[in-house]
Order: sequence, then structure tokens, then C-alpha cells
Amino acid sequence: GIGGAFQYGLQVSIINSPAEYIKDFIRETWLKRYGSSPSEELITLTWSFVVSIYSIGGLLGSLSAGYLSVRFGRKKAMLLANIPALLSAALMGLSRLCGSFEMIITGRLVSGVSGGLALNINLMYAGECAPRKLRGLIAITGSTAIAAGKFVGFALGLREILGVDALWPVLMAANVLPALVQLLTLPFFPDSPRYLLIDKKDKEGCI
Repeated sequence: GIGGAFQYGLQVSIINSPAEYIKDFIRETWLKRYGSSPSEELITLTWSFVVSIYSIGGLLGSLSAGYLSVRFGRKKAMLLANIPALLSAALMGLSRLCGSFEMIITGRLVSGVSGGLALNINLMYAGECAPRKLRGLIAITGSTAIAAGKFVGFALGLREILGVDALWPVLMAANVLPALVQLLTLPFFPDSPRYLLIDKKDKEGCI
């Protein structure tokens, strides 16, 4: 769940704390580029894009999850979901340095793709790998990981941690850590027995 459902919960909650700082960044960037201050309506519209485009990315990721989990297997598909997570962290983390609020919008879209993929494949993979006696318990770990992600997102956004003007790009790039943890640990996990038997026709591997 660290690189799966946790990522979704983290990205949903992490955007709340730096709202005013990102709006100020949009205002400053616009002023430097065009020599005039943007209207409040334009800033609100841009901010709305930053927040809501995550859902569009999530939809794209969710629609791709079924194909990728069959094409590459549950484990490899979850590993692939970390690529957009790392890309989004780079885009959002470097946005202030590059003076581009468009990088935040793009980063949120890409992180949405990662979240949509990871959330769906995480639940599929965990459920298929769980022993029969523990299947119910394992199934609810997805919800637990989402809640943990939301909690960590809110905690990181506190002013005492990363919720300050100087550190909001680091806060926005925080999803790099769970992605790296999963990239380092998931290769040691087994593949889904259901995938091995039904999609790969590997009965011995399934057993």
C-alpha cells in the first residue's frame, strides 16, 4: 500500500496547505512574464485547474489499470505506476526554480495518473495474493493506506514541518518517497497467483 493506495491519499490531502503560497507564485510568475498583475478570477481559475486536474489524471490512470495489470502483471504494473509518480514529483518540486506554474498543473495531472493506476492495482494485487483466511483483512488495508496517506499529507502540511512559503515545492514533491520505497522493495514480492494461472498459464508458478 505504500506506493499504491497511500499515494492517492497523500495527493488528495497535500494540496490544501500550500494553496495561498501557490496562488502567490502564480501571481508573481504572471507579473514577471507579462508585466501586469493577473485578475483574481484568473488566479482562481488557474488554482482550480491545479486542484481538479488530479481527478482527470486519476480517471486516465484508472482506465489504464486493467490493461496494464493483464499486459505486465500486477507487480510490474505497480512498479510502472511509480514512473509517473517520480515524474510528477520532479515537475512540482522544480516548478518554483523554473518559474512555471504550468509545471504544477502538469505534475498534478501526472500524479493523478499514478494515483489512479496505483490505487486500482494495489487492491487487485493484495486481494489476489492474500491467503483465503486473511483475504478480508488484507482487502481493508487499501482503505487503511488511503487514510494513512491523508494523515501524512496533512501532517507534512503543518507550518512546523513543510507548510511554509519556502518549502511548499518540497511538500508538493513528497510523493517521491513512497515511490522510491516501493521501487526498492516490491521487486522482492511474488507475482499474483491469479495472474500467473489465468493470464500466463503458468500452473506451477501459481502453485
